[in-house]
Amino acid sequence: MARYGVAVSYPRGMARPEKRKYEGGRVTPKGTKPGDRPSFGSSRDHGPEASSRYTPPVPIEDKVSPRWVPVLMFGLLALGVIIIFLNYIDVVPGGRSNWYLLGGLGLILGGIITATQYR
Repeated sequence: MARYGVAVSYPRGMARPEKRKYEGGRVTPKGTKPGDRPSFGSSRDHGPEASSRYTPPVPIEDKVSPRWVPVLMFGLLALGVIIIFLNYIDVVPGGRSNWYLLGGLGLILGGIITATQYR
């Protein structure tokens, strides 16, 4: 085999791996049907044993958010929208500014982040 004008000779074992010889055929005996074998959820199969590290789910009664979470969420969202709207109609002190838009968007983002904590 020539590569870049130089003849390279490979040992016979490296040039091509030998073909594997394997026995083909059925894996399950002939004549069996899908119902003949026990399934993984049946009573005959007990499955893996329970781990001692299992943590049960938290009861629904413990997942109730405090009253201030939705109040804060809606307050931040509303205040952000109001600031952006007031900047749009040029009522904010100092005239129109991108800082008011940034502050309004920051308040809306705070409301969205607070919404993720609401249960």
